Amino acid sequence: QEHLVESGGGLVQAGGSLSLSCAASINIFSFGAMGWYRQAPGKQRELVALITLGNTNYTESVKGRFTISRDNAKNTLYLQMTSLRPEDTAVYYCNARPLGRFGLPGPYWGQGTQVTVSS
Repeated sequence: QEHLVESGGGLVQAGGSLSLSCAASINIFSFGAMGWYRQAPGKQRELVALITLGNTNYTESVKGRFTISRDNAKNTLYLQMTSLRPEDTAVYYCNARPLGRFGLPGPYWGQGTQVTVSS
């Protein structure tokens, strides 16, 4: 069973930065798509950033502020977040979709990590 573990969340002031990591227990070469989702209290979970074998995509509200990347050698997905805003406060989840499958989100989720941005 694939296992994703997020880390790096915390409390930061508005304008600050945080870096999230998602460590996979298997070779992430097997994932055609990996992404970061977030869920704020009372809101639906939303896709924040997606990375496939050749492209990255971001939700409009984080473009220019967040950067998604993957290190295949370390089996790790990252999300670098800068210029954080209070509205970025949420639980952030790592997600993965195996090669050969279609649709989002993928079937594998991490446990989530809390990001809190104070004003």
